[in-house]
Amino acid sequence: MTSELPIPSQVSSPSCKILITGANGQLGQALRATVPLGYRVIALDRHQLDITHRTAVESFIADLQPDWVINAAAYTAVDRAESEPDLAFAVNGDAPGYLAAALAKTGGRLLHISTDFVFDGQASTPYPPDAVPNPINVYGASKLEGEKAVQSHLGDQALIVRTAWVYDGINRNFVTTMLRLMAERDEVRVVADQIGTPTATHTLATTLWQGLAQDWRGIYHVTDAGVASWYDFAVAIQRHGRKLGLLDHSIPVIPITTAEFPTAAQRPAYSVLDKAKTWSELNEFLCHWEESFHDQLM
Repeated sequence: MTSELPIPSQVSSPSCKILITGANGQLGQALRATVPLGYRVIALDRHQLDITHRTAVESFIADLQPDWVINAAAYTAVDRAESEPDLAFAVNGDAPGYLAAALAKTGGRLLHISTDFVFDGQASTPYPPDAVPNPINVYGASKLEGEKAVQSHLGDQALIVRTAWVYDGINRNFVTTMLRLMAERDEVRVVADQIGTPTATHTLATTLWQGLAQDWRGIYHVTDAGVASWYDFAVAIQRHGRKLGLLDHSIPVIPITTAEFPTAAQRPAYSVLDKAKTWSELNEFLCHWEESFHDQLM
């Protein structure tokens, strides 16, 4: 059974049918909240459509005949992926290929979400879309496998969007974890030598809809503007959290190195994405991450 969003009353006959997978994830929720006029959206969670089941995907796509699929479903547990590689590759690698293969038969298009973690973090300037990927953990490798599978089946009919450090103010992510820890603890220690760009789900979702409307093809990078370390991000979370009444007091935020906070998965030290191509298509710059952060949590 599908979970279908209502069609805006201003639209008498939907011009474009969109299937969103991973509908209950933080990006899926943001996409559902920002649907432009003129789209008929069918939003499914993993219980309604398990995209790791090839036959289920083929049957559903054949019956629905969507114009676009936005694949917001993903295995995102970066550290757990090191001990669950088969599951990570099934969701992030094989499943996008199943979607792409099914859409190749029906003539539909696919917008697939990928990640900055396809890069190794050895660069010192932002990675452009045509930079050579070299993932250093299972999660990144599985997402790169998904990119390749999508491109192999759909070629230029596919749109792949890489993003980074995605958050909202509701689901489990770095922001909500920091707000909880800052309310519970006397101090927090946060890694200061990993650099990237925090990205609000609202920024990502609205830009994805614009990409569909403008018929983007190939690989694009979408994050908010600016750069930050996880430490910088945590400091901003506390500052804005106090302003917005989400925290009633401040605590010390202590910068530490990656070596002082060992994790199962190695992470890129620098994973800033070059958005010049995206900004050129949009004819505007995206907001700085701090401005987006404040707006996302208001």
